[in-house]
Amino acid sequence: MGVQHVDVDRCETWTRYRAGLCDGCHAHCCTMPVEVRLPDLVRLGLVDPFEAEHEAPKQIARRLEKAGRVDHFNFKHGIFTLARRANGDCLYLDAVTRRCTVYEKRPDTCRKHPQVGPRPGHCPYGPRQTSG
Repeated sequence: MGVQHVDVDRCETWTRYRAGLCDGCHAHCCTMPVEVRLPDLVRLGLVDPFEAEHEAPKQIARRLEKAGRVDHFNFKHGIFTLARRANGDCLYLDAVTRRCTVYEKRPDTCRKHPQVGPRPGHCPYGPRQTSG
């Protein structure tokens, strides 16, 4: 019996979200680019509240890009894209447990998944791969 291949970049391969789906997931949603706003960066502790209020977002983005915390800043929309590891994982995803290390502080994008996103109500779910 074959395992269905899920391609996070192809929404048509995603699974409709249902209760308990995340229990057996391997955190595929945590391999997608995470777009955040300034309040998310403050909550994550990457930006000081004073800095957020008094410094231009472009300057903040430049600092965070240099520090390797942000990959991109969309000035027009005020959206930062968090940096990812070389394998595509979110910086805050534990490599062993595949669980979020900042769950209580996670960005709004993550809090609202899968209600919002490329395919609302669906998730790039994929069962854990085991060797054997």
